[in-house]
Amino acid sequence: MAVVEGSTGREAVIQRLRDVGLRVTGPRLEVLQVLSAGGHMDVESITAAARERLGTLTSQAVYEMLRHFLETGLASKFDRPGLPAVFEIAGPPHQHALCVRCGRVENVRAEVPEPAGEAIGAWRMDDGAEVIFRGLCPDCLATPED
Repeated sequence: MAVVEGSTGREAVIQRLRDVGLRVTGPRLEVLQVLSAGGHMDVESITAAARERLGTLTSQAVYEMLRHFLETGLASKFDRPGLPAVFEIAGPPHQHALCVRCGRVENVRAEVPEPAGEAIGAWRMDDGAEVIFRGLCPDCLATPED
């Protein structure tokens, strides 16, 4: 995506919206800026952060914006079993580490192994693979379980 070098974070976010053909609106801009700040956030966290600057914003509106961001490749979604999904700005392929106690998600750079031998037979793999490292995050390791 073309981003003018030296542009501010806000200008870069505006350009990202334009690059994928989405109209720049205040709510879209704020939600994408929240995601651009980094990390993995659920819809309620995204809504609360964007609402601080906008005043009013519904979770339903954020769901709709995220749907557009997913469809255009601006954002990606990570499903956490038993917890709300989290979203992040789309970037280079990566894997995830998931804390099984608190649900924290971190990006991990790791090579995905090729399936051995006839493990998947005549399948054609076009969409890559996803590896999830499950364990305890540093915060949960430091805090005894109740």
